Amino acid sequence: QVQLVESGGGLLQAGGSLRLSCAASGRPLSQYAVGWFRQAPGKEREFVAGLTWSDTRTCYADSLKGRITISRDDAKNTVALQMNSLRLEDTAVYYCAIQLYGGCSLSEPDSWGQGTQVTVSS
Repeated sequence: QVQLVESGGGLLQAGGSLRLSCAASGRPLSQYAVGWFRQAPGKEREFVAGLTWSDTRTCYADSLKGRITISRDDAKNTVALQMNSLRLEDTAVYYCAIQLYGGCSLSEPDSWGQGTQVTVSS
């Protein structure tokens, strides 16, 4: 069982940047695809970004391409999400997820973090 803990959320200004981090414990992440999802108020959870387990292939939500970057550090067992040019509509709870031997879209995550709130204000 892998435990995931996100950090880095908070209240941010539109136009700014944020960096979310996800720390994993229990097992090494090297055999897992890693990714980020988000859920805005009143909406379903949606995919944000992902990285395959086997190589450096990435997947990004079309609506967010160009503003986000996902990265992983298997030595530290962490996953990061960098988001720039923040918009009001980026307000959501952001979740870290992993999938054993998964592709970059994480179609069926095995574990989820508890989420971190990101609120973007004008």
